[in-house]
Amino acid sequence: MLTYKEITKSEAIKTYIIRADESLGALGYTEHSFTHVMRVAETAGYILKTLGYDDRTAEVAKIAGYLHDIGNLVNREDHSQSGAVMAWSILNDMGCDPAEMATIVTAIGNHDEGNGVPVNAVAAAMILADKSDVRRSRVRNKNHATFDIHDRVNYSVQRSTLKINEDKTVVELKLTVDTAFGSVMEYFEIFLQRMILCRNAAEKLGLRFTLYINDQQLL
Repeated sequence: MLTYKEITKSEAIKTYIIRADESLGALGYTEHSFTHVMRVAETAGYILKTLGYDDRTAEVAKIAGYLHDIGNLVNREDHSQSGAVMAWSILNDMGCDPAEMATIVTAIGNHDEGNGVPVNAVAAAMILADKSDVRRSRVRNKNHATFDIHDRVNYSVQRSTLKINEDKTVVELKLTVDTAFGSVMEYFEIFLQRMILCRNAAEKLGLRFTLYINDQQLL
């Protein structure tokens, strides 16, 4: 059975992640390299384990999280679909179980807010993990004077945490935002679709999605 550890040790996959992130850097996008994909992988695994899913399902979610952004190697547009096709080829060559490969490919192909749908638990967990990774350290631009709205909003987030409550009924995204760089309104201006997708993903897992910014509940 293909493991998450094997996936993270693959030099080919590492190269695809690095090159995909380089392409996004050239386009002015935030960091999508190892810090991001490993955080998504670990958070997706945490979500499913916390909700009582078995270890193998959580591991499949981690594999999907690690691979989810490789499609940016092809193009930012439709990167979820191209990434899903790339993942199928990679996983097939590595001898992945077809049923697990189908789940991973489906999750990757449905993680983007433009056309993604949380069609299964792995996809839902990965969506929540991906869209909750908003943080200052993802901003590449070091010149505050030239920040665009995406830079401002991401840079304004000093801390972000995603937690499931003890009753396993609510998943909470809590952000600490420095409003000197980005306002709450700007956050919603660029992330509203993401928050809607998070709400849908939470519902797929039997949870309610809530958003707190500076200790104020907004969703």
